[in-house]
Amino acid sequence: MERGIDYGNLMHQAMRSLIREVMAKVAESGLPGEHHFFITLNTHHPGVEMADWLRARYPEEITIVVQHWFDNLEVGEAGFAITLNFGNQPEPLYVPFDAITTFVDPSVEFGLKFETHSDDEDDDEEAPMEEAEPDPPKAGEVVSLDKFRK
Repeated sequence: MERGIDYGNLMHQAMRSLIREVMAKVAESGLPGEHHFFITLNTHHPGVEMADWLRARYPEEITIVVQHWFDNLEVGEAGFAITLNFGNQPEPLYVPFDAITTFVDPSVEFGLKFETHSDDEDDDEEAPMEEAEPDPPKAGEVVSLDKFRK
């Protein structure tokens, strides 16, 4: 029996393909101009590789900043590997594209958000948003995207 076209899943695949292409260009040529990324990922998603101390500190999600200092960026079909600086300590990460929940390039006001719904969630309920203006993040600092929402 045919169930119809799953536009939501197709859009997620297309958006993750866009992230893969952007990250591959950065791996090849570096970040152009003022571009930088805030990437929020689900730390308990299968395939996410990170130091135990980092996962203990961020057991649900983490927002990584790809801006001033990053190294060893390698992009594959299913995800990317990168080394980032956490408190002057380089840490390698592996991020499957399916683990990403938001991807933001604030230099050009571009962002993608991947919605996930479970049966027990109320679709009409919205999470409260902060009203205060955010402080700019420091290089290598892990930030919550809630700081940037109005």
